Amino acid sequence: MSEHDTNLYGTVHGGVVMKLVDDAAAAAAARHASGPAVTVSVQDMTFLRAAHAGDLLTVHAVVEHAGRTSMDVGVRVTAERWDTPGPAADVVTAHLVFVATGADGRPRPVAELRPASADDERRQARALRRRALRARQAEAG
Repeated sequence: MSEHDTNLYGTVHGGVVMKLVDDAAAAAAARHASGPAVTVSVQDMTFLRAAHAGDLLTVHAVVEHAGRTSMDVGVRVTAERWDTPGPAADVVTAHLVFVATGADGRPRPVAELRPASADDERRQARALRRRALRARQAEAG
């Protein structure tokens, strides 16, 4: 991150990090969908600590669950200083929902997601709980 990315407090502007999160999540969703996928919602985004100019940010996104046309994507952002060794620190966690789209812009089916590890199974279970919560909120809404 550079000085250009910072706000008046000298930390990386939240909007800059949000764009990185959305870009990485979109790439993960598009890869799973084998084509375009668009952001439907940001389920949650939690800023855990500030990032600063000179930090190297790493953004990791993974599809946690795939429905018929939609995908739940989890994102983790870490930061480490560019000039000193040390562990990376968690900066942001987020969960987004994407829908695969066809050439006509309408939703299209995506492949089933099969967990390959215990971690994948845990992520999928959490994603299913988030989906159920969204459904309950939509009914109440």
